[in-house]
Amino acid sequence: MAPHISRRRFLTVATVGATTGSAGFAVRGSATPPGPDERTNAIDRVPNSVGLETLADGVAMPVAVEFAPEADRRYIAQRDGRVVVHESDGIREEPFLDLSETVITGGERGLLGMTLHPEFAENRRLFVHYSTSSRPGTPQEFDHTGVIAEFEATDEGTRARRKTERVVLEVPQPANFHNGGDLAFGPDEYFYAGIGAGGGGGGGGQDVTTDFLGSVLRIDVDDRAADRGYTIPDDNPLVGREGLDEYYAWGFRNPWRLSFDDDDFFVADVGESDYEEVNLVEKGGNYGWNIMEGTHCYRDDDCPDEPPVDGGGGESFRDPIIEYPHGEDASSVTGVSVIGGYVYDGSTMPALEGAYVFGDFLASGRLFAATRPEDEGDVWPTTVVDVSNGPTIERILSFGRDDSGEVYVLGIGPDGGGLYRVVPAA
Repeated sequence: MAPHISRRRFLTVATVGATTGSAGFAVRGSATPPGPDERTNAIDRVPNSVGLETLADGVAMPVAVEFAPEADRRYIAQRDGRVVVHESDGIREEPFLDLSETVITGGERGLLGMTLHPEFAENRRLFVHYSTSSRPGTPQEFDHTGVIAEFEATDEGTRARRKTERVVLEVPQPANFHNGGDLAFGPDEYFYAGIGAGGGGGGGGQDVTTDFLGSVLRIDVDDRAADRGYTIPDDNPLVGREGLDEYYAWGFRNPWRLSFDDDDFFVADVGESDYEEVNLVEKGGNYGWNIMEGTHCYRDDDCPDEPPVDGGGGESFRDPIIEYPHGEDASSVTGVSVIGGYVYDGSTMPALEGAYVFGDFLASGRLFAATRPEDEGDVWPTTVVDVSNGPTIERILSFGRDDSGEVYVLGIGPDGGGLYRVVPAA
């Protein structure tokens, strides 16, 4: 896996400073940092433990963080509809964006995702995904409408102009849970959105003809068609075939956090009854829901040999690269709801280089780390990484990564929500 270099990283002149030094971390096996060609089969190099450094506290249900280029500034999205600005001297009193009068919460609704345009330093464009009351076109029996919208920030980057809102896409949602919501720009500079299957043990995932439920979408937000606020990449898998052209991949239950590392596209998918999973997503892939839960049949003893929908990516369901069972054993990789993370590409913890760092909603004082296997197509070895020092996080909600490759955790502790940087153990 090549070191992470993105266009956004090239655009960055200054970012939030990272904790320096690499001493103080416990390592399984050799403490020698991996070289650029040693990022496979490296689970023994992953630290036994790490620490957490509090950057911001008193944040209400933080679900996303973005790092401003050319400034020591972080934008933290709260589920209540507000995005706050965190700088070196703390959180600014005035929010960056306040959608609290538009966003509805309850269940799993709220402000669910946020991302900056790759050229944010020049164009000040940002995108959010939020739940709101049903809009025209949403079936009467549905619960609400999910909205993906664009805003423009002020030149100094401390405020988003509320009146600049431009709706990119509306997604009718049948229930107040399993709505997905994460947003990201890929290395191809297209815009990706994770959409949940929309409720219960059924719903969404395998029907690509009538709605966007249970999918990852890919669109071009830098161009607009006459009838919508975006265009569709010509190489999307269902272009010229049966199905909605916006689809990139499908068969997801509740994709909760997605991230890129070069051309690798990680999508964590929350399970229903027994298993949690992380997928390495490819164009046209069918990831199984609501027939499969991870690598297991969801309802029946025997699953069909072929999926009902094939986007040209093969004649079988794609297996996850990471799967773990439900449970509350803090010493093992178990949990109740996967929270997708990022590949670590920072400088403060060389032993984590190339590891995919993620977690579970039921934090239990730990994170998880997985490393690429030697044989492509095998499951990724995954291990528990204890949080040995710093604040106690009871619930993990999301992760972030800055342009220096350092990884951050957003979660809830005894004193409320906050943003925490992963640092070496004390």
